[in-house]
Amino acid sequence: MNQQKKLVSSVTSRDQDFAQWYTDLCLKAELMDYSDVKGFIIYRPYGYAIWEGIMQYLDRRFKETNHQNVYMPLLIPESLFQKEKEHVEGFAPETAMVTTTGIEDLPERLIIRPTSETLFCTHYQKIVNSYRDLPKLYNQWCSVVRWEKTTRPFLRGKEFLWQEGHTVHSSEAEARKETLDILEIYRELGEKYLAIPFVTGRKTEKEKFAGAVETYSIEALMHDGQALQSGTTHYFGQNFSKAFDIKFTDETNTLQYAYQTSWGVSTRLIGAIIMVHGDDEGLVLPPYVAPTQIVIIPIQSQRPEVKEATDTLYQSLKEAGYRVQIDDTSKSVGWKFAEYEMKGYPVRIEIGPRDLEQGHVTLVTRHDRKKHTLKIDDVTPIMKSLLKEMHDTLYQRALDDVNQNTYEAKTYDEFKTLIKHGGYVAMSISGEEAEIQIKKDTTATARVIPFNQTLITQNCPVTGKKAVQTVWFARAY
Repeated sequence: MNQQKKLVSSVTSRDQDFAQWYTDLCLKAELMDYSDVKGFIIYRPYGYAIWEGIMQYLDRRFKETNHQNVYMPLLIPESLFQKEKEHVEGFAPETAMVTTTGIEDLPERLIIRPTSETLFCTHYQKIVNSYRDLPKLYNQWCSVVRWEKTTRPFLRGKEFLWQEGHTVHSSEAEARKETLDILEIYRELGEKYLAIPFVTGRKTEKEKFAGAVETYSIEALMHDGQALQSGTTHYFGQNFSKAFDIKFTDETNTLQYAYQTSWGVSTRLIGAIIMVHGDDEGLVLPPYVAPTQIVIIPIQSQRPEVKEATDTLYQSLKEAGYRVQIDDTSKSVGWKFAEYEMKGYPVRIEIGPRDLEQGHVTLVTRHDRKKHTLKIDDVTPIMKSLLKEMHDTLYQRALDDVNQNTYEAKTYDEFKTLIKHGGYVAMSISGEEAEIQIKKDTTATARVIPFNQTLITQNCPVTGKKAVQTVWFARAY
């Protein structure tokens, strides 16, 4: 037990210093490590396995909706990147460039991709000729580099892993549908897999992606009351197709510019999982995304009856499709308990000789740290419903947190008071002038314009002008 306390005490209390708690947890749970280049992290096996689970879920959903995976080059010629002016202005300050081979300077600087719109566009310009070629539904799994000044593991780094979808369509209606269909896939990722209730909506003009006509996002609320933009989808209209001359001949043999979309989520989702579900004992991983769902810890593993029961239960769970492992290492039992709590394994099963005399095992659920005594033969049959109950509980807990920390403001003073508490504050505003003032006064930013909204007040509390939209604001990562 002393070893257990020692491991837990090495992590700062969540309510004492949330930022330090987060960093401690990333390291102590062995999700990542710092590399020799500042701002670049090493994804350790456990952290990368969480990302692999997210990848597998989304890759399946994308392929079910007829998207195909491709891979574009890492480097972009600077002249190509400059073709879309607004897009360049959005990224230029944070792009890294290759200027030399080490022996001689390059004739043109090469940008290490911060995103791949320009590469996809030049490719589409070559392969799209007729409406029969459309739609093109491509997705890429890769890393990107953005030279951020301030970094934090998973949330903001100079390099991060992500997927970026880039699609081309023959009509505005089809492209707009694609944008919202992907947004729904992302929302369901939260609800069905990560146990995170994402708030969805459209970004304001000020916050939209550089070069997009409209940007939509999924926003998650962290335990400390700050929001995290967790993914975006963009309707480009014909902005990029006109810049890159992507045309097709329609059914009437008329030349038209194509309509495009782009969308992506990144390893920032790992940060969301940590900050939404974690506690002072460590990670709390939702069961469907957890790399290992069940760990079996034999007590006195050298005893034949313990070893036999452990192996039998392991095989039963594995054959039923669960991700399960046995820890029969020489570490103390107390250390093992603390380690798997720290790593957020959803279920821990203890098999000892005393319980086995009664045909029982002890099962501990991580999300509530409750102990359950079960007949060993009942473990596998109840596991499906147990994991679902855990997922549903974690999702509802997070949803309750969102609901309890979402407010409406009718005056600017009320807004300023509410935003100090954290969470989302909805207010009807007149436009960008109000947004800028709000950020200056409170550091809060516009997160989303929710769907199916109504005005809270007829006039903007900030500017006094006519309100045109209701926006959800929050302080954010």
